[in-house]
Amino acid sequence: MKEYVLITGAGSGIGLEMAKKLAAKNFNLILVARSEDKLFSLQKDLKDRYDIDVTYLLYDLSEPNSALDLYNEIQRNHYLVTGLINNAGFGDYGNFFEMPLKKDEEMIAVNITALVGLTKLFGADMIKAGKGRIMNVASLLAFLPFPYYSVYSATKSFVLAFTETISAETEGKGVFITALCPGPVETPFHTDAMRRTNAMSANKPMSADVVAEAGIKLFLYGNGKKVVDFMNWFLSNLPRITPDKWMMKIKKNLASIKK
Repeated sequence: MKEYVLITGAGSGIGLEMAKKLAAKNFNLILVARSEDKLFSLQKDLKDRYDIDVTYLLYDLSEPNSALDLYNEIQRNHYLVTGLINNAGFGDYGNFFEMPLKKDEEMIAVNITALVGLTKLFGADMIKAGKGRIMNVASLLAFLPFPYYSVYSATKSFVLAFTETISAETEGKGVFITALCPGPVETPFHTDAMRRTNAMSANKPMSADVVAEAGIKLFLYGNGKKVVDFMNWFLSNLPRITPDKWMMKIKKNLASIKK
């Protein structure tokens, strides 16, 4: 029976680059995103280049029960998922009290609810089979929550804590669960406002290709969490040596629009 790696958020950015790299290593893929045009094009490209099976499914993971619906569709089609990359996610920038509640709720649904659901459903099957790998994409902001990214930072802090704890629960069961923690990445994720912050000026975005390369190594061979790039690793450890009241002032300044 063919084995597959399922990648959410595969239509662009890190997810797209990871799909390309796994295809080059002859992994069969199930690609999930909302845009059929992007997924159809990627499917055709990867199938033409490599002798692998690539299928795609259209899902909006902000919708209620999307994780269960996706899992059930995959079960009906008898795809054996032995690898899962929970890459889908989005963020927004602005004063929390001025941002639309609906956007906050959708962010929580995609970044947390769908990720937890897919991890639980596919992870349980992997444990029964005694093998499998899951990688959840967190963020530098999991360590360094920024003002004006309040809900996004909180969702990524959740992803990191969740991943580390369930990784401990699956120890010795043949299932490895890891967390990728990139800093700024050059993708459509960033709004114009984000690009004008002091943080983006001080810590230039990395290419999605470089982050994807680190992600694939972690997914296939790694354990625990991986902060991509030395500068991001250094920044992730600042809260350990900086008093809280100073740290929040530093973060607020970094998160502010550059004057």
